[in-house]
Amino acid sequence: MKLFKTSITVFFLLIVSNVFAQNEVYNPEADAMKDIQTAIKEASKTNKHVFVKVGGNWCSWCKLYAKFSHNDAEISKIMEDEYETVLVNWSKENKNKKAMEYLGYPNRFGYPVFVILDGSGKVLHIQNSAYLESGKGYDKNKVLMFLKGWTVKALDPANYN
Repeated sequence: MKLFKTSITVFFLLIVSNVFAQNEVYNPEADAMKDIQTAIKEASKTNKHVFVKVGGNWCSWCKLYAKFSHNDAEISKIMEDEYETVLVNWSKENKNKKAMEYLGYPNRFGYPVFVILDGSGKVLHIQNSAYLESGKGYDKNKVLMFLKGWTVKALDPANYN
């Protein structure tokens, strides 16, 4: 009976963690440029940067990053406090060519790839997510260093005088 209860608990936890990661779904039918422009407007109003995640539902590393970032309170807080987030789908159904051009063809680095935009829409940085990996997952310290290094505050020269 104890083994049965343990098995049920483990099964439930696996379901919950997978559902949590499924909250982040790339939509092949979404208008990526419209979503980016909306995020830029919001970032401009809220003094944040835009964090663009380019990937697809087919991408295991995209799903892994979603689960990793949503399940970590510190990373989730930085994302909420410092960035407006946009998911840009790249798949055989929709390669979002206009968005890829606008973002500087970040897909050259593989998937997922992260692009940081300022409140005016200027591309500040394209991050190859492979540099944030460690083993079969993502390295929390590397991800935090990356996220903290591209905030509005981090790029403000007044903080260094």
